[in-house]
Amino acid sequence: MGKEINLLKEYPKSKRNLKDRKNKKNLKIISKSREFGRDYFDGDRIYGYGGYSYNKKFWGKVVKTFIQYYNLKDGDSILDIGCAKGYMLFDFKNEMKSLNTYGIDISSYAIENSENSIKPYLKVGNAIDLPYPNHYFDLVISINTIHNLDENDCAKAIKEINRVSKKNSFLTVDAYENDNQKSRMDDWNLTALTYKSTKNWKKFFDENDYKGDYYWFIP
Repeated sequence: MGKEINLLKEYPKSKRNLKDRKNKKNLKIISKSREFGRDYFDGDRIYGYGGYSYNKKFWGKVVKTFIQYYNLKDGDSILDIGCAKGYMLFDFKNEMKSLNTYGIDISSYAIENSENSIKPYLKVGNAIDLPYPNHYFDLVISINTIHNLDENDCAKAIKEINRVSKKNSFLTVDAYENDNQKSRMDDWNLTALTYKSTKNWKKFFDENDYKGDYYWFIP
């Protein structure tokens, strides 16, 4: 297992109305959110993003952190699992045009509405069965994605990340460190089927022989 490291420290913090989310969400809203379609990305905030469009302030500085930390070089290949509309990959390309960028997401809506310049490098697919060769990527990234799978499939996704990575990978998952944070996660969560304490995530990573680095999303 790699390091617990916050490579998203440059990502802007969002204000989250947990009380409003808790009071409004129900099984119908959760089901609609988990379709990962137009409502989730570009519908009302109660379903997810509440409008997901490009803004350099989100990933512009983050990709620089990744490039520096993993010492990415001309011609290296990176994969973003759960790439949505490809905005992070778009900023990777803007920062380092020689990178070979690939993205995969379960949402056909997100891929169809992705950045035009990056769209040819994106696929609709599932993290449990990545359509790429063994040890193909210099860096595999998965931000707030594999926790949307049940625990068995989450384990499969980790094994797939190990398989397609030459060496480096980084993922973030929904987590908590105390009862208050768990309560906040319960109130906020719409799509995650697997979220654990940070201690239990580390145990899970170890049990599934995860090789890469990791960090947490804690609302």
